[in-house]
Amino acid sequence: MPDRVLELLFDREEGFFSLDELAAAAKLSRSDLDRCICELRSRGHEIEFSPAHGLRLARPVHLSAHLIERGLDVRRVGRGVIVVDEVGSTNDVALDSARGADADGLVVAAEFQRRGRGRHGRAWLSPSRANLTFSVVLLDSDPQRLAHEALTIAAGLAVAEGIAAAAGCDCELKWPNDVLLDGAKVAGVLVELKQPTSAANPSRASGSNDRRCLIVGIGINVNAAPAPDELETPATCLADHLGCAVERIEVLREVLRRLDKWVAKIASGRLDALHEAWLARCGMVNQRITVVSAGRQCVGRVLDVSPLEGLILSTDDGQQVHLSAESSTVLAF
Repeated sequence: MPDRVLELLFDREEGFFSLDELAAAAKLSRSDLDRCICELRSRGHEIEFSPAHGLRLARPVHLSAHLIERGLDVRRVGRGVIVVDEVGSTNDVALDSARGADADGLVVAAEFQRRGRGRHGRAWLSPSRANLTFSVVLLDSDPQRLAHEALTIAAGLAVAEGIAAAAGCDCELKWPNDVLLDGAKVAGVLVELKQPTSAANPSRASGSNDRRCLIVGIGINVNAAPAPDELETPATCLADHLGCAVERIEVLREVLRRLDKWVAKIASGRLDALHEAWLARCGMVNQRITVVSAGRQCVGRVLDVSPLEGLILSTDDGQQVHLSAESSTVLAF
């Protein structure tokens, strides 16, 4: 019953429900409605009350697994969603959940991460209840079917496409894992290859030890961006770009739909469409860049970005090198 009341309030957007109207729409007595409202508030939802107008859900809405899953229509990514208020890292919770029997495609989202992390040990900074920080569990027994490189590219593309669909913002992609809006970072991706552990013995793999566990961690600055003095590179958020608060649930749903699509294409070996769509949002080809990869600095012109081979660079000393997303950082572009 509380989930039905939540749906009605969410779908009303900025509008109010009178108490009688809401009770009738939910097919509840007033006393049952009161209990549902108390339950929703205990979950963290802010429900405003006006004697003249009634009730409405405060925006942006507290993340809800029910609202995220509702009518999502995905095959794999997002079949199950967990929302937590506060956690160390959603990637760690996702890995811990990966030993479950039906963990493939599970999404773990948090209102706040105490130890959110980006690539190469960097911290991912995000205030509570403002942005999106979530991780997706993908389990697969074939190392070639879900390659780390392809997943990194697919996740960034899914974020850019999802933001465009939900908020109308046209984002660019910067290899290997950045999503940019007006040249500033609005989102990032961290793909980690792990081995699920056993609950009884964390040092040993779980029963499905033939399956690789890939955790796709994603952070999106929706309604807040870190202060300039906290970052090495400029950052922005969707709200600053649009001049108004953005509903996070809709952004997350659109990203999951598109990530589900791209994961299916990768798993079936259909990488040409991923390659073409990613390059259409990237301005790096033919640009001269400086990259540090596996401790080695490379300077040259970008020839291509391959879903399997990584960044293909023609270096200043005449070599053609392939640099993996997992071990590379772009220093200058």
